[in-house]
Amino acid sequence: MLRLDDVLSGVQAEADRRMPSIPRTLVQVAFSEAVIDSRLATPDCLFVALRGERVDGHDFVADAAARGARGALVRRERAAHLLPGRPRVVVDPTTGAGLEQATPATMLLIAVDEPQAALNRLASYHRRRFNPTVIGITGSVGKTSTKEVTSSVLQRSFRTLKNPRSYNSEATMPIVLLKLTAEHHVAVLEMGMYGPGEIAHLADLARPRLGIVTNVGPSHLERMGSIEAIQRAKSELPRALPEDGYAILNIDDPLVRVMADVTRATPFFYGLDPAADLWADAIESRGLQGVSFRAHYQGDTVHLTLPLLGRHSVHTALAGAAAGLLLGMEWEAIIDGLRDEKAQLRLLAVPGVNQTTLIDDTYNASPASTLAALNLLAELDGRRIAILGDMLELGSIEETAHRRVGARAAEVLQELIAVGQRARWIADEALQAGMPRDRVHMVADNDAAAALAHTRIAPGDYILVKGSRGMAMESIVAQLQRRDP
Repeated sequence: MLRLDDVLSGVQAEADRRMPSIPRTLVQVAFSEAVIDSRLATPDCLFVALRGERVDGHDFVADAAARGARGALVRRERAAHLLPGRPRVVVDPTTGAGLEQATPATMLLIAVDEPQAALNRLASYHRRRFNPTVIGITGSVGKTSTKEVTSSVLQRSFRTLKNPRSYNSEATMPIVLLKLTAEHHVAVLEMGMYGPGEIAHLADLARPRLGIVTNVGPSHLERMGSIEAIQRAKSELPRALPEDGYAILNIDDPLVRVMADVTRATPFFYGLDPAADLWADAIESRGLQGVSFRAHYQGDTVHLTLPLLGRHSVHTALAGAAAGLLLGMEWEAIIDGLRDEKAQLRLLAVPGVNQTTLIDDTYNASPASTLAALNLLAELDGRRIAILGDMLELGSIEETAHRRVGARAAEVLQELIAVGQRARWIADEALQAGMPRDRVHMVADNDAAAALAHTRIAPGDYILVKGSRGMAMESIVAQLQRRDP
């Protein structure tokens, strides 16, 4: 719950912060949560009217109010024109003006210069009221999976908060921080990057003590311009860590390994290199049954068999285990968290139509993750089909990257369906690598891909579906998934 007085104080700039006088009738007023999507508004929530590239949250204040919102954080110049004819008051958070006219049933329009900046201030203010151990996670590939596995591990010993699937940006991270309570011992927060300085800003809000960097790759290359720029942006997380913290770094990625030089925290390396603090060997991928390996730490060797899919998931498991070890957990509890099948976010195996198996990896796609998915497919005994969509935001390497995937597809697949303009490079390279022409198909959209797949699949087939988030390829999975009566 967010008390009204804390909200009014928190949205103010720190230098000007004052506690407005709350009328006795409103002392017990509190907001159940904060939301930025009016469709998620719940009774007594605080709706934050943010301006996006396509929509303006002020246009949805009425919808949030209709769903039971108790208040809204709005731009000062828009406040007077919102909710005409409804019981509402415009409140100045600095002076408290407007509160005397309010009742517990009145919609409170809290007027600020810029709702995003005010939301950031409120989240920072709220974060400083509590003292959880915050673990920040970033990387070009695998940060969401690492967040899920890490939180699964830590939940075995600590009351843990984690951000929902896509709440990792300047607009959404504050919403997660506002869910912190005194009961939370740990918060596991994925930190996304749109441009330089964003991770530094998120770290300033969340104040992580541990930071995990998974890897540096060409995701967002179109925006950032170079791998070096991406590396600098990802290094903002270890750079922000305190002296008593830990930078948990993938030793197998040279661009991550050197981040030990920019952090005040103690570096902790994980990976497949025996020079790491926590390292793995004897890796055996068991297809859709998971992966097994040996983990080595401070002279101890632990044998693990986990439901995580693909050899690349060993790094994910090691990162989560590292966080647990550094927070004093025993291996028994760590292994219990790693074995939780609910932590497997991507590469989900689900029953498909006509007695097939769908490998749903539609959450996102990069060259590295697509090659990893194809490598998993190569380990399966059966006919292998892939429906591959465009990989976005690759900038100058987009053709080369798609063609690299096409070359591997030709080695692995019996059938390829390419979806989108960029995926045509995948198909073209597969043909050049010798894949039969009648086994390579190019289609314009997801519906065409699903329709074609229905005519090409047979019982026992394994079907990988993967593409960038912007391709929305989960619609293909929905059309090919078996529906039990």
